[in-house]
Amino acid sequence: MMRLMFKVREDDRARGFKRKKGRDNMKKLETKSCEEIMSTAYKPLAYCVDGLLTQGLYILAGAPKVGKSWLALDICLSVAKGEDVLKHQTHIGTALYLCLEDSYNRIQNRLYELTDEPTENLYFAIMSESLGNGLETQIETFKSHHPDTKLIVIDTLQMVRNEKDCGYGADYKELSILKALADKLAITILLVHHTRKCYDSDPFNMISGSTGISGCVDGSMVLLESKRGSREAKLYCVGRDIENQEYRVLFHDHRWTPCDEIAPTPPDIFSFAIHDFMVEQQSFIGSASNLCDLLYQKFNRKYFPNRLSRDLIQHTEELQRYGVLFNFRRSHGCRILELEYIASGDSSDGRILWVEVLDSTGTRNSENVDSALFQCGDSSETGAGNSQMGDGRTASGDGNFIETTALPVSVL
Repeated sequence: MMRLMFKVREDDRARGFKRKKGRDNMKKLETKSCEEIMSTAYKPLAYCVDGLLTQGLYILAGAPKVGKSWLALDICLSVAKGEDVLKHQTHIGTALYLCLEDSYNRIQNRLYELTDEPTENLYFAIMSESLGNGLETQIETFKSHHPDTKLIVIDTLQMVRNEKDCGYGADYKELSILKALADKLAITILLVHHTRKCYDSDPFNMISGSTGISGCVDGSMVLLESKRGSREAKLYCVGRDIENQEYRVLFHDHRWTPCDEIAPTPPDIFSFAIHDFMVEQQSFIGSASNLCDLLYQKFNRKYFPNRLSRDLIQHTEELQRYGVLFNFRRSHGCRILELEYIASGDSSDGRILWVEVLDSTGTRNSENVDSALFQCGDSSETGAGNSQMGDGRTASGDGNFIETTALPVSVL
């Protein structure tokens, strides 16, 4: 008995040693502090269709034969030609449409219904490999041959799936492959999918499959016809990087067209306002609140410190091109903002850009421009993150200017 108990204890110690050794070899979490994230000038979010499709994975769902493929083809053509779609501006680039339930004959007929002019930026395929069995390699190869690829449409999702299980785990696992691929290649992948027959007050609950599908994608669009065959529908859009939207659309001349007036995207002229202010001031040292007050005096529009700090970070590269350098310095828990204008680095040669751009767009003194330049968040006046420009100096938000250790900032 004693020998048996001793052996059990030895085994316990051996297992404990292995567990401890495993913990020692475990890979540590790679973390970033709040300070670091808010101080980094990340690459701006790229759109395929402004306000509708960003880089990432999206899904377009609707009932069978409702006209999903017509909408998908229209989006592809519009991106390939750089034309508006659903009253949204597109960013021109190569598009690939995997029409896995169609023939080239049907594709030809649909193309002639939508356009008279072919484009060299749009490609089609009616066969492909499935997920995990070569599809990812096929898409990567296409992207390598067409570096300007913006959009890839897979019609339909079911045609490239392998999993027989339709549970949450299986759905999420398969779509995460495409999500990772879209992020890796910096493209938009749009999946055409079906909706359930059962009605739900939340249209996104009608997407066929588990919530693993809608949970994995970056955004979803659901096309619901008001009455079968009526050719009148509502298009519901939701996403991580787009606003929730709902359009009344009409299918006319083989194209879905919004019936509602869609407000144009306000021009982004933040950099022009900062540039023009700095051309006059040459340098600025103070809090974000101080800068907001001065901007109000110059442009007669209110701006908020938290939004100001964020926009400075997000417009880092553009401001550099206009000769505006800025930094944040942390001092006693506060941030002091420091800006400097370098005339030799100004690509505009010191011209007043704000007035020039407004005159050229015809939107001078409009509410849209006011919103674009001075739209404020609802946050308090406490600061945002740090930044560092070419001279290595830093500054920070509210408080007096005090020499202290600079905070390093990266530009990604």
